[in-house]
Amino acid sequence: MAKKTQEMKPSTAAAKLGVYLAATPEEFQAGTVSRDEFAELQRNPPAWLVDLRRNGPHPRAVVAARLRVSTSGLARAGMTEPLTTEQITELIAEPPPWLLAERRTFEKVREEERRLKALENPPA
Repeated sequence: MAKKTQEMKPSTAAAKLGVYLAATPEEFQAGTVSRDEFAELQRNPPAWLVDLRRNGPHPRAVVAARLRVSTSGLARAGMTEPLTTEQITELIAEPPPWLLAERRTFEKVREEERRLKALENPPA
């Protein structure tokens, strides 16, 4: 009996590649991606993947990471659409009040997570 190749949905592959699915080529969106194809995309990304990673539009998780906020923070600010690298750069250069507030919130949450982790794992 032949071993069945594992496949993933285009949405899963796009998320793992850090790209916005709607911006990928139609043939990528229409089919499934095998584990071997996925590994090849990671090893030797085609031009469209390199361009999407560099210029966007980017999915929420990537936008949040680049802006140093949470995805929830983006939602609270009404930032529901994918952003390009240029748009992200503009926000970083001239951060609006919501971005500054969300960065503070995000940092407080991270500090609390570090504090709790230190309590769980005290130094020996």
